[in-house]
Amino acid sequence: VQLQASGGGLVQAGGSLRLSCEVSGTTFSSYAIGWYRQAPGKQREYVAGISIGSTTTYADSVKGRFTISRDNAKKTAYLQMNSLKPEDTAVYYCNRGGRPSLASLGTTGYWGQGTQVTVSS
Repeated sequence: VQLQASGGGLVQAGGSLRLSCEVSGTTFSSYAIGWYRQAPGKQREYVAGISIGSTTTYADSVKGRFTISRDNAKKTAYLQMNSLKPEDTAVYYCNRGGRPSLASLGTTGYWGQGTQVTVSS
């Protein structure tokens, strides 16, 4: 199983980015997918997740600004990030869950390599 995260970059506060997570070596449509982030000196934290039925959850800090989606035909999950803030600066990782449900996110060893998002003030 491989996850390839991309789409990070440098953006000014208030700007937008869209992250992609392309998954291979597994039946993409059978598993929940999540996004996590880790800022310097901090622990990795949950950002958003999507089940196989497209139920979504978000961390309170990103609700209303970020949107997670998935395209099963392309085996890719996305994280649309709008109204970015400097505190969103982190390395963003995608994760494949162990089951279809959101509860399985973060419990497997299937992680992408991370993509850096830097938001300048």
